[in-house]
Amino acid sequence: VQLQASGGGLVQAGGSLRLSCAAPRKVYVLSDMGWYRQAPGKQREPVATIAPAGNLNYAGSVKGRFTISRDDSKNSIHLQMNSLKPEDTAVYYCYAKLFGSGDEHWGQGTQVTVSS
Repeated sequence: VQLQASGGGLVQAGGSLRLSCAAPRKVYVLSDMGWYRQAPGKQREPVATIAPAGNLNYAGSVKGRFTISRDDSKNSIHLQMNSLKPEDTAVYYCYAKLFGSGDEHWGQGTQVTVSS
């Protein structure tokens, strides 16, 4: 199962972007979902997570600037990214982790580039 991510692009520092990630219904309702990112030369790092009940977690570096949300009508999650900084430049990957089995499913990655 591959998740479908979209919404990356090029933006100037201080700008905004919105990422989306769609999952099959069964995966969507039975998983914690979220985003990781990987910058050139760096390890992949968690950005934000949202549980079906709405519990949220954010990396300290994005707290207050990024907002993760769920859209039950579209089996999707969104990541609203505001006040973007050049250090937010990375490939962003959405993922879903199934309850119980712990199986993980990943999206194809979407490039976010923030120019200074």
